[in-house]
Amino acid sequence: MEDKQLQKNEFVREKIKDKPKNYKRLWIKLLTAAGCGIVFALTAVLVMLFMLPTLHGKMQENMPQTQLRDSQTDDTQDTPAETQSEEDTQETQTQNKEFTIDDYQKIQTQLYAIGNLANKSIVTITSVVSDTDWFNNSYEREGQGSGTIIGDEDGKLLILTERRIIKDASKISVTFIDDTVAPAELIKYDGNTGLAVLEVEKTKMESSTLSVIGVMSMGNSNSVHKGSVVFALGSSVGTNYSFLTGSITSTSNEISTEDCNYSVYTTDIVANKNGSGILINTDGEMIGVVMQNYSAASTGALTAVDANELKEIIALLSDSKDVPYLGVHISTVTEKIANTYGIPKGVYIKEVEMDSPAMNAGLQSGDVILKIDDQDITTADSYTEAVLGLTLKETYSVVFMREGSNGYKELTCDIEAGILK
Repeated sequence: MEDKQLQKNEFVREKIKDKPKNYKRLWIKLLTAAGCGIVFALTAVLVMLFMLPTLHGKMQENMPQTQLRDSQTDDTQDTPAETQSEEDTQETQTQNKEFTIDDYQKIQTQLYAIGNLANKSIVTITSVVSDTDWFNNSYEREGQGSGTIIGDEDGKLLILTERRIIKDASKISVTFIDDTVAPAELIKYDGNTGLAVLEVEKTKMESSTLSVIGVMSMGNSNSVHKGSVVFALGSSVGTNYSFLTGSITSTSNEISTEDCNYSVYTTDIVANKNGSGILINTDGEMIGVVMQNYSAASTGALTAVDANELKEIIALLSDSKDVPYLGVHISTVTEKIANTYGIPKGVYIKEVEMDSPAMNAGLQSGDVILKIDDQDITTADSYTEAVLGLTLKETYSVVFMREGSNGYKELTCDIEAGILK
């Protein structure tokens, strides 16, 4: 039994011998590797010998240009440290420079040069009103204000002014920059904005006057911002041909009038509450019309309505056309307002003027206008544009939304454009 067990485990006691090394094969591998290395080295040397002349020629061609460019770069290009040093020096010189009285005088002279040139378009309006006193005695009273020459066409000068200056006048005269006087006639006025346009026949003017006056050009209101330098011309402080400098302090104010909302510029220029005139930019262009009755604040600061927003009305008056009138105060219903308050998008009626075409048509405060005669009304500007395009005495269809017990309901009414006297 034990013999069988020993025979069964005999393999455990067997000694495993290492496989004998084949030195011949090892030497063959080493010699083969060395031969390949020698062949590779010889090949590389031959290639380099073959390519060396070509590479040398290329280097000779490129060497002068590269050196020249590097030399020019080194000569003309300052290091960042040098550039920074020069900038610091210039900044220090600027900071250390003190403005003298002569410097201020030069600036003031340049500003007044702009004003003197623009004043060629400014005139003084004198109106004569006939009246009677308590004892029924007749007398005449005069009123004065400023005006601006805005056009020269068909042998006539067109002059923009305010209606209050020439209201009920039996006689109107215009005094130009050279103190000559010529008679004027009213073309049209707008009862809403209070603007009026006069005309003066050039045949009734001196030739010398025609050579010194100028026509005011319209400026771009998009370039007007808080801090913009502006000049007030006219009689903003009650003195004719006054010239005041200042800056815009606010462009965010807005005035809501019948059928239109106007942007109002507020300045740091002190003005009379009865002042009139215009606001110009540093290019001598009109950017605002001084109308103190539209002042957004009772601070005594000069305010002016954006002239670009008055262009269509001025054009109608210049063409001897009345300005259409419906008689509502409006605001735009934006998407945010619509979502917040559940109001339909369109133009919201804040107020309806008494005895206006809108009231006669049945429109009410709280209505939202959607269309005027097939023209979509989405903003206050689109409403104003539509109204100014209406023809007087014509009847138009107005589509609007009105809130009821079950929400808003679409309604339609007919309206006839009128005139605000």
